Amino acid sequence: MTTEIELPVPVLADRLALVERWAERHGVEAALRLAEAEDLADAVAKEITPESTVDTYKKSWWVWTRFCAVTELPELEGSRGALVAFVTWLLREGQQSGKGYAPSSASTHLAAAVVGLRERGVKVSGDDQAEACAALEGLAVKLLQAGERRGRGQAVGGDVEGLRTIARACPDTLAGDRDKALVLTGFNYASRSQDPAGLRTGDVTLHPQGLVVAVLTGKTKHSVRNAKIRYADDPEICPVRAYAAYRARLVDERGEQWADPSTPAFVGIDRWGHITGGMGPDSVTRAIKRISDRAGVPIAWTGHSLRIGLASVGRIAIADQGGWARHSRSMLGYMQRDDGWDDNAAAGLT
Repeated sequence: MTTEIELPVPVLADRLALVERWAERHGVEAALRLAEAEDLADAVAKEITPESTVDTYKKSWWVWTRFCAVTELPELEGSRGALVAFVTWLLREGQQSGKGYAPSSASTHLAAAVVGLRERGVKVSGDDQAEACAALEGLAVKLLQAGERRGRGQAVGGDVEGLRTIARACPDTLAGDRDKALVLTGFNYASRSQDPAGLRTGDVTLHPQGLVVAVLTGKTKHSVRNAKIRYADDPEICPVRAYAAYRARLVDERGEQWADPSTPAFVGIDRWGHITGGMGPDSVTRAIKRISDRAGVPIAWTGHSLRIGLASVGRIAIADQGGWARHSRSMLGYMQRDDGWDDNAAAGLT
């Protein structure tokens, strides 16, 4: 017999059923304590979910509701047919412009829409979701067979000559010094756009051999890696000198408060020279594109160009020096890690 129980706050029907089962097993007081623990678990999950993930869920749910409006399907149904119809629509006409999404974007929208449905109490079968994924993969293959390739593809990688061109094109202003430091340091620790955006002044420390950058890594499970950046042989593109000059100018021109360890390492600066706060991942990406455009780099760089660039230039240099093919697996087998200074990946590249 089900125990009647009143909870102090409204809960979803499936949570209420769970609490009633706990009450049968352990009594009402224990069931209420377990319910409070579930609420805490929900709060912790919400707190540790990255903002970018939350933003993706919101955007994808909006895409799902737009699909439902167009097809006149109910929003709160995640049936096999609805999910397969969703991915088909995404690939054929899902964008607001009427064009289809790239398969990778469609896959993201499908996964996030399923999360949104489940958050709203809709039961979505794993088998039904898997069938929609299979349909998406099959339709993506058809697109490739038809010679249609969607998406931007891999970003162009930065290179040493591009760094030199960019450094020379940076104006003698605070923004110019910030741009130079952003690109040169980012290349030397293979940064993603979110890496410099998340840095605080205290995360970048001067060392006798260069800089140590405490970078938050991982998309789902986070840790901190201490990336080491050495002084470059060529002062013109030395990341350590560039960062030190930028920070000294920032404090000199805008005040000692910017020396505080809690302030952003890389600040946003508008067209009038006003500081707008810390840079976000999108503003880093836009800045790198703008910086490379200004320098006349043949193919504009993106937020991922610095990461691709160090990996490519470093691999090529090692392969050529050692006589390996540039994609050699045996070369990778020889690579061992030392202290990060003497075996620094960027050593000798700049």
